[in-house]
Amino acid sequence: MGIKLTLLSAFFACLFLMSFRGEKKKKVVFFGDSITEAGVNKGGYIDVLQNMIAAKGAADKFELNGAGISGNKIYDLYLRIEKDVLEKKPDVVVIWVGVNDVWHKSSHNTGTDFDKFGKFYDAVVKKIQATGAKVIIVTPAAIGEKNDYSNAQDGDLNAYSSWMRNYAKTNGHGLVDLRTIFHEYSVAHNPENKDRDILTNDGVHLNAKGNALVAEEMWKALQ
Repeated sequence: MGIKLTLLSAFFACLFLMSFRGEKKKKVVFFGDSITEAGVNKGGYIDVLQNMIAAKGAADKFELNGAGISGNKIYDLYLRIEKDVLEKKPDVVVIWVGVNDVWHKSSHNTGTDFDKFGKFYDAVVKKIQATGAKVIIVTPAAIGEKNDYSNAQDGDLNAYSSWMRNYAKTNGHGLVDLRTIFHEYSVAHNPENKDRDILTNDGVHLNAKGNALVAEEMWKALQ
């Protein structure tokens, strides 16, 4: 009886101590191209977001990981998802891709055709969902910052972004619509209709203001 009582006491003591342990950190993987690759650097959007989370007293609730590679398109993400994302056992995967799928059509004669983009995107999402992780979809922000839709790739970017919005809504995924957010910001803050130096340094890659804005939008989505 004495041994049983001792074991029972130890069991309840363990339960008591476990009740004071903090919740497991939510592991977030940002999956994308060069914008996300740069995002982990000092001043990048992931770095800014990490500092923002710490300032809000939530550093013990989130673990942020970057999985961006320059030049990547949606089929590149599909090919490396196992090693670069799923093996990390994420709780949330933020997919930010699409710029190179559009941009490389004209710059490299590659890119990704519209119908193939959707098929690969769905395949990537399904692999993530199969692990139980949640998905947040991010629309491609810009290839040029002119706000009158006169940038060369605006038509394709709008079409791909529209598909992503509908896909997110139909399948119940989170959405960060940077395509809309960047356009609205440019309308409000780009009276000279410049093609860069508003939220990007070259029309695509984020400057300090762009990184800060993206970090804010990602934080809204993670909450």
